[in-house]
Amino acid sequence: MEGMPTLRGEMVTLRPIRADDAAGMWEMVSDDPEGTRQTGTTQVFTREQVEEWAATVAGRDGRADWAITHGSDEYLGEIVLNDIDRHSRNANLRLALRPGQRGRGFGGEAIQLVLDHAFDEGGLALHRVSLEVLSINPRAYALYESLGFVVEGRLREAHLDGEHWCDVIVMAVLDDDWRSREQ
Repeated sequence: MEGMPTLRGEMVTLRPIRADDAAGMWEMVSDDPEGTRQTGTTQVFTREQVEEWAATVAGRDGRADWAITHGSDEYLGEIVLNDIDRHSRNANLRLALRPGQRGRGFGGEAIQLVLDHAFDEGGLALHRVSLEVLSINPRAYALYESLGFVVEGRLREAHLDGEHWCDVIVMAVLDDDWRSREQ
C-alpha cells in the first residue's frame, strides 16, 4: 500500500519493505526450516520471485508490509497487514523474523506498533485484526494472547506438519479491546 508510514518504538523501527530487503527475505524463505515450519509456509520460492516481491510489494493494494529493523536499517523480518477490507474495517496480521532474531522482543513491539496504527483514526481506522497460529507454535500463541488477541476458533487438523496434523487457531483483537487494554 503506497504511503505507509515508518513506525518507531523503543527497540524497533518499522519501515516500508524495499527492493534491497530481498536478501534477508531470501534467507527466511530458503534457509530457515524452523521458521517456515512454525508459520506453516509450504510454498517454495525462487530467488527471482523474492526479489520481484521485495521490489513491488509496497505498491500493492489491500496490504501494508513493514520491514522490522533494530539499531540499523538491516531487515530483521517483516510484519504485514494483509487482506485489508476498508468496508468492514478488518485485516489479517502476519509476522516473520529471520533466524537469530526471535525471542528478543522485536515481534511483540512490532505488533504493538502496527496495532496502534491499525486502530488509530488517523491511521487505518480498522475495527478488527485477526491472525492464524499453528498449534505447534505455543510461543507465538502466548505472545498473541499477551497482546490481547482472543481465540475465536480452531480449525482442527487443518495443517499437515510433516507426517502429523496440527490445528490452526484463529485469533483476533478488536479496536475497543485494544484501546481499553492496560498501558
